[in-house]
Amino acid sequence: MSVPHTPAKIYRGRVADQIVEDLREQILTGALPDGARLPSERELAASYDVSAPTIREAIRVLTAMGLVTTRNGSRATVNAQGDTLLAVSIASVVQFEKVGAREVMGLLAVLNAYAAELAAEHASDEEIAGLRAAAEAEASATGEGVERSAAALQHFFATLAEISHNPLLAALSRFITEVQVGLAVKLSASRGGDWGQIAGALQPERVKIVDAIAGRDPAVAAATVRKYHRRVVERMISVRKGEESAGTEAGATEALTAWLRANVGLGGQVANRRSTLS
Repeated sequence: MSVPHTPAKIYRGRVADQIVEDLREQILTGALPDGARLPSERELAASYDVSAPTIREAIRVLTAMGLVTTRNGSRATVNAQGDTLLAVSIASVVQFEKVGAREVMGLLAVLNAYAAELAAEHASDEEIAGLRAAAEAEASATGEGVERSAAALQHFFATLAEISHNPLLAALSRFITEVQVGLAVKLSASRGGDWGQIAGALQPERVKIVDAIAGRDPAVAAATVRKYHRRVVERMISVRKGEESAGTEAGATEALTAWLRANVGLGGQVANRRSTLS
């Protein structure tokens, strides 16, 4: 495969950075689509009129950015998936800025409240019926193990985000929901697997969210979601009996950091994303 367009002119300065930017632009605009194989090192070197080591450096940077994947003996492959790029970026900010668990969960409450507001305005009756089915599936998964219950809970909120019809909102909500569910699983394990204490017992509240959206009142729908998330935060922060509030919140933040380290890696490689249960 050849580079889709004539490579950008390379100026004095860090040549590899300019090649990274040129290839990055092609990937993000779709000129180099997801799954496409990049030209060989030799072909790229000839196209850009640079040395092979310069191309290798550029590919290493693109790999670290999560835009391509590489295997020994094979050409680099484009791996441009919006959710993965977003996951790596958000996880980096959370860890670098030392964002606490309460702040992350507070952001999710805002996102899901907005999603419910939009869904009440724009979702079709069929989409709302799908959200109700997701709530019912989550209820039936209770008692079938933490993994099944957590996956069903994540699906419910992914469906809510989807029917907002706002792609950016949906992408943000999907990942932060995944973080919160993964954190809930981690904290429930500290209580001997008491998933119901953290999330399972709130299933009736999720049905109220569906009812509020079906009622087509955006303000009520948003308020119902905010109330639900307040209860989630209270349960997750107070999960360890006998500890002071500050200590428990610090423990939740430590669990959050551990989950991100285990599930969101460098090079766009996000481990066990579907199960969220590491």
